[in-house]
Amino acid sequence: MNTPIGRFIAKALAFFIAWYVLYELWLLPDGRVDRWLSLNIIATGGGLLQWLGFDAYTVNRIIGIGESPGIKIVDGCNGIAAMGLFIGFILAYPGDWKKRAAYVVVGVGVIYLVNIVRIMILAVTQLYWPTFFDFTHDYSTTAIFYIVIFILWMIWVNYSDTEFKDRSPKTAS
Repeated sequence: MNTPIGRFIAKALAFFIAWYVLYELWLLPDGRVDRWLSLNIIATGGGLLQWLGFDAYTVNRIIGIGESPGIKIVDGCNGIAAMGLFIGFILAYPGDWKKRAAYVVVGVGVIYLVNIVRIMILAVTQLYWPTFFDFTHDYSTTAIFYIVIFILWMIWVNYSDTEFKDRSPKTAS
């Protein structure tokens, strides 16, 4: 574990364990952060759907369109776990702390926006293609969500100044 990759894996594992303990033992039982984020996503998604011309409604943690029963944003569907995963990857990978902090803010913002779009897509799917809702929820939007996190992390890996990159001088052939 004394190699750069070994240190990354050890740090990432430590961050994920710390995040799991923090979230499962404190944040989730307390509920305030999950509730705030879920209500924020519902309000923003509902407003955007209305702006796009849909007859959207929001009630507490439920968002729907027209006469559809709506979907409920429960803890675990509001993106907090994904944000923690992303933050852990960025903090575990070497780099300047100021750049890391700025990139964490940008990345969490992107994840937040992707989750709003995800919730909007689910509401539209429930209205127009209810038989595909479960598939869309379980596979399509979730896969897109984690692909975005992977892309964000790859951007950090490729553009951060780290010890993983080859720093040897290039010679012309």
